Amino acid sequence: MDDYPLLNLFWTMMWIFLWVLWFFLLFKIITDIFRSHDMGGWGKAGWLLFVIVLPYLGVLVYLIARGKSMTRRDTEQAQQADAAFKEYIRNAASAPGGSGGVDELAKLAALKEQGALTEEEYRKAKEKLLT
Repeated sequence: MDDYPLLNLFWTMMWIFLWVLWFFLLFKIITDIFRSHDMGGWGKAGWLLFVIVLPYLGVLVYLIARGKSMTRRDTEQAQQADAAFKEYIRNAASAPGGSGGVDELAKLAALKEQGALTEEEYRKAKEKLLT
């Protein structure tokens, strides 16, 4: 440990961090190239070749040239995923056992509070709805 000072350890950790960051950025850009709908096949092939053959320059030029549209595509994808999730929730809620089941449970609870149902009848009806 005496022959490897603390500053060298710091520099080694920094270079490993930058190397991992570089690969993350490279994969993010390659993913963005394939996800882009406003480029044709030749454009995608050109950018991909540029990013792979001259990686540092290619990534830098890609970020300068298409950085804003990259952010826009990320935002659109997040919005589409959110919309699909909300649609799934709506469909699940309207399916049998969904919000209809919730409404039925609320009606059963109201009937029980009014005294129209006994505790035993309420429990059996609730079990029937939940299964």
